[in-house]
Amino acid sequence: MRRSKLLYVPFWATYVFLYVPILVLVAMSFNSGKSAYTYEGFSLKWYGELAADEKIRDGLVNTLIVALGSTAIATVLGTLLAVGLARYTKSKILDALSLMPAVLPDLVLAIGLLLLYALINQFLAQWDAQFALGLPTVTIAHALFSMAFVAAVVRTRLTNADTSLEEASRDLGAGPVVTFMKITLPQLVPGIVAGALLAFTLSLDEFVIAFFTIGNAEPTLPIVIYSMVRFGVTPKINALAAILLLVSFTAVIAGQRMTKIGESRAQD
Repeated sequence: MRRSKLLYVPFWATYVFLYVPILVLVAMSFNSGKSAYTYEGFSLKWYGELAADEKIRDGLVNTLIVALGSTAIATVLGTLLAVGLARYTKSKILDALSLMPAVLPDLVLAIGLLLLYALINQFLAQWDAQFALGLPTVTIAHALFSMAFVAAVVRTRLTNADTSLEEASRDLGAGPVVTFMKITLPQLVPGIVAGALLAFTLSLDEFVIAFFTIGNAEPTLPIVIYSMVRFGVTPKINALAAILLLVSFTAVIAGQRMTKIGESRAQD
């Protein structure tokens, strides 16, 4: 069948609508002038000012602490959740519940977590204790949010895993733990790494959940960016957005690469 060239019009129009503003943003981050909308010449001075901005540095440190912590928790729990759902529990209800944090709007999840923390504080108040909002609560919230994505990626890898090796291991007398550590886990490594990179990227850029669950603690980088954007977009914000775009793009490409490596090994 001959394809009409008109079919490519909405396809390319969508790409232009999505990516041209991003390309303009990156280009304007190298603007020598103070205006974010008028290009006056090539310069790297805004990247230098980013490095000298203490508020941005502190926000970046907080973001990395939350991202690394939540990624570690989400990777472990997401992997165990994927294995449990794929190997030991066949339930459509549990499958749906495992994906719920990824499907729910960020605002709904953020409000729900804030209410949960409030209930915990009411319970701890009986013993004059308090579960203060801060980076730990943001880390837990991001781990819950990212765990669903890790589980989805690892389950995809499990569908290509060779179950006969696990059966042979159990037939030879190995227990479930030994079989998981020696047989299942090595096959899942590409999927686990891809899921961890995805979880890190999601936590790095996440704003709504962090905004609701951080309390009065030092803000993360997305919250810092939000406070700066309220007073207008500057080339410094463009430079910061370009760096975050590069980090996110690199992590996503690395995750896709690890997934392809795992699929190719499974086919071999």
